[in-house]
Amino acid sequence: MEVNMAAIRAKSAGVEERADHVMWWLIVIAALCAVIAGVFLVWFPRVVVRPIDELKRGITEIANHNYDQRLDFSGNREFESVAESFNDMAARLDEYRRSSLDDLMTAKKRIEAIVNSLHEPIVGLGPDRTILFMNREALSVLNLTESVVGRSATDVALSNDLLRRLVRELYGDAKPESREPLKIYADNKESYFQMENVPLYITPVGKTEREFIGNLIILNNITRYKELDSAKTNFISTVSHEMKTPISSIMMSLQLLNDDRLGTLNGEQKQLVESIRDSSDRLLEITGELLNMTQIETGKLKLHPKITKPIELIDYAIKSTRVLAERFCCFVEVDYPEKISKIFVDSEKIAWVITNLLSNAIHHSPERSRIIVGAVQHDKAVEIYVQDFGRGIDPRYHKSIFERYFRVPGTKVQGSGLGLAISKEFVEAHGGTISVESEIGKGSRFSIMLPA
Repeated sequence: MEVNMAAIRAKSAGVEERADHVMWWLIVIAALCAVIAGVFLVWFPRVVVRPIDELKRGITEIANHNYDQRLDFSGNREFESVAESFNDMAARLDEYRRSSLDDLMTAKKRIEAIVNSLHEPIVGLGPDRTILFMNREALSVLNLTESVVGRSATDVALSNDLLRRLVRELYGDAKPESREPLKIYADNKESYFQMENVPLYITPVGKTEREFIGNLIILNNITRYKELDSAKTNFISTVSHEMKTPISSIMMSLQLLNDDRLGTLNGEQKQLVESIRDSSDRLLEITGELLNMTQIETGKLKLHPKITKPIELIDYAIKSTRVLAERFCCFVEVDYPEKISKIFVDSEKIAWVITNLLSNAIHHSPERSRIIVGAVQHDKAVEIYVQDFGRGIDPRYHKSIFERYFRVPGTKVQGSGLGLAISKEFVEAHGGTISVESEIGKGSRFSIMLPA
């Protein structure tokens, strides 16, 4: 038993010793496995992610238009084909960019050549008033050099009166139709230019709304038209003055023919004399209108204002058109308030305007119709109006009827087309306004608004 126990103890001691060795080996192997696993966990993602990061970086460079970027994944079988495709794409984009830039530069040079070949001065401004371009004609007319391109128009205008006026009219509150032509000394003579402003808009790629990119200023040379207009005005003025003398002689002869002391006329002769008188009156009226228009066009319109009661002007117009109203069997009524302010106007010219409006109302009214001439007191203005109940005026022509030589289509009444244009000029010269309210079949109401 003792021998067996000793053997068992010896065996047990050997087993414990081997178990200790195995435990240490297990600890060492476990530590090595942990180290290997840690190294693998750190190294493997980097190996996998590095090509993806490189690809992402390359795509970012391409997006920033750096088409020289290339990828190298040699030895990486999975990403090597991706790198080849990427490099091929970058090379094609670089080639396309070079060809596109060449095309754009060619197109830019072509557009510059076209703009410079134009005889009209052209100026391009950005949204921040930066001068983008000027053709040679604009540089010559404005007396500037190409160094101003890229500078602020506001800064350049500080030392250039013409450009300052262009900028002021471009960003001012004046209406385009009210802007006076620019008077510039060009081509060794006084030249006139009419400014035309063209706002520029584009629709950016990928967007649906338009964006403002600047203004295009075009100076249309209207010198030739100004010269022709001046020649026309002088011709009309001369002819009108020359016509007044023979017309006066005709009127005097007609008056002598109607004198019974020289002998009586038969019915046919009296009818002929009346026809000549009507034609002479109409010719005298047209001559007066032409003279008034030449005064307006040449800037020689002179006003002699005085304090006047509106009723005096209305009475004058009614007396002047009494014969005409009787001929057309029209009844003129006066609508005048008890209290109304006086006006400071050139009574002759304003009376002419009211007479012209009343004459038009009589001509465009049916027989035995009413025509109302009246005045209305406003806060700081007096309104004088003429209202008829004739065929009316189509709203499409309400603005056009105040233009020179315009006549409403279909109108059978003869006239020069100058009466309302002259009336508008006379009224506006007094700081007033003239307007019309009219509908087809309901008549027309012409109103003159003058400062009280």
